[in-house]
Order: sequence, then C-alpha cells, then structure tokens
Amino acid sequence: MGFSLFEGFTKSLAMTVLSEIGDKTFFAAAILAMRHPRRLVLSGCLGALIVMTALSVLVGWAAPNLIPRKWTHHITTLLFFGFGIWSLWEGFTEEGDAEELDEVEAKLADDDLKKQRRPFLTQFFSPIFLKAFSITFFGEWGDKSQIATIGLAADQNPYGVVLGGIIGHALCTTAAVLGGKSLASQISEKMVALSGGILFLVFGMQSFLSAVGES
Repeated sequence: MGFSLFEGFTKSLAMTVLSEIGDKTFFAAAILAMRHPRRLVLSGCLGALIVMTALSVLVGWAAPNLIPRKWTHHITTLLFFGFGIWSLWEGFTEEGDAEELDEVEAKLADDDLKKQRRPFLTQFFSPIFLKAFSITFFGEWGDKSQIATIGLAADQNPYGVVLGGIIGHALCTTAAVLGGKSLASQISEKMVALSGGILFLVFGMQSFLSAVGES
C-alpha cells in the first residue's frame, strides 16, 4: 500500500484528467464560458472543484482511522475494478457524443429561469460565479470521480492525491473555459470513457497485486 507522494500525485492526476475530460461539468464550463466572462466562470468552476477534491481527500484520509487499512485497500481495489468495467461499458454503449452536450445545454437554459431565486448570496458574490460554482459542485457530488478520489486518498498519500486532483481539475477546466463549446463538441466521449476504463483497471490490478505481495 504505497504512501509515495509521487505515486499518489500521478495516479490522482491521470484519473482526474481522464474522468473529467468530456464530463458534464466539463461541458458546463465550456458552455458557460461562451455566455459569460471567462474569469468568473473559471474561478467558480475551479473553486467548486478544489472544495470537492479537498472534501473527498479528507474523507478518504479519515477512512483508515475508522476501518482497518487492509479493508480500505480491498474496498479501493474493488472500486477501481468496478469503475473500470463501468467506464468500458459506457464507452462501448455510447450512442452519440452530442447527446450529453445537448443535455447540459438544456439544463443550463432551465437554470437561467431559476436564477432569480438566489437573491441573498448574490449580494456578496457575482451571480455568474455562484452559478458556475453550484453547477460544478452539485454536478460532481456523488460522481464516480469523487468516489474514486475518496478511495485513492484512503490508499495513497493524501497530499499527493489532493495536489494531483486539483492540478488535473485545473487543466481540464481551463481547457474547457478557453476552448469553449467548439472544443467540447470535438471530444469523443467514447474514447475518453474507454481510456478511463483501462486506467481504472490498471489501478485495480496494481492495487490487487500489491495486496497479494503483502499477504
């Protein structure tokens, strides 16, 4: 069970990039950046992702104090295999790359109709910042990348995991904001899902072999 800072960093960075490229929050950032000032969209999206990553790593770091580390390692291994199979299934059954982009656009259009319902927070923060933050935060909540981050932090160096996760999110979100919808529409969700699935399976196999070597 490696506690190498570099190992935790590289695993978290690779997992985050392959999980978030072509994700709903990636599309949301790209579309918002086409409609609003990029600096507000970028700061809102990144703020949400940093908070989410920190919370996920904190939960993962605390898990071994509540559950024997041997079991957290086994759970993490199962999560990697499970998410790998899930991602591969999504990749092989994906019908069209434009569907998720259209779905996000529809959700953002619906959200525009409800933005007047948040008058209190808009006294302190830009409505655009709040919109980008809330859409990203709640879009990531319960996502497989969040759960995988928790598992990774339980089994790897938490500092490396949080650093890799934040940098990975920053790279993806910056690309989405700068590239806009034109970049988002060119991304193949199928290839991203397949690549992510393979990566999860590699992590799962590595974690399994590590447990066998220590037993």
